[in-house]
Amino acid sequence: MKLTVNEIFYSLQGEGGRNGEASIFIRLTICNLACSFCDTDFAEGDDMTLEEILEVIGQYPCKWIIWTGGEPAIQLKDQHLAFFREKGYKQAIETNGTRRVPSLIDYITCSPKQDYETIKLRIPAVDEIRIPVKKGDTIPDISVFPEAGNYFLSPIFEDGKMNMDNVAYCVELIKQHPEWRLSLQLHNLIHIE
Repeated sequence: MKLTVNEIFYSLQGEGGRNGEASIFIRLTICNLACSFCDTDFAEGDDMTLEEILEVIGQYPCKWIIWTGGEPAIQLKDQHLAFFREKGYKQAIETNGTRRVPSLIDYITCSPKQDYETIKLRIPAVDEIRIPVKKGDTIPDISVFPEAGNYFLSPIFEDGKMNMDNVAYCVELIKQHPEWRLSLQLHNLIHIE
């Protein structure tokens, strides 16, 4: 079994409910959306066997994998997850929610990117919803999203820098809609990968 991997790196989770936790990020190629604010190059990658991936991540003391992309649910299957689970890894996914997530995932972050009212999300429940927001965006009623343990608004950064207008806008939205929480991009704030 192989996966097409854009990059693997070890860092801290920069957003959401697991913010600040050491994690191994495995970025898979391919996405089914084309978001204007996307800051990720996920088009190119190398085909890697699961054993090759394990060899790379084995150098890190952490046992949390975050599958990200692109849209990782395009490639990722339970057979892949079972291999890493047997090696003692817990696994999270960051998904746009338009694809079914494999059942062996331990933590699901759904970050729908556009057309909140009309996009068909294929996930019944998740650990967190995290939506990117810029000044002037309208946030939909929370009921359009899958059931989640946490709901986050994440101000869009520009060129890796905090946009204070976007942050202030999110703060005001949360004050008006307290079911949401603020999630700043810690990795951009402290300049880590």
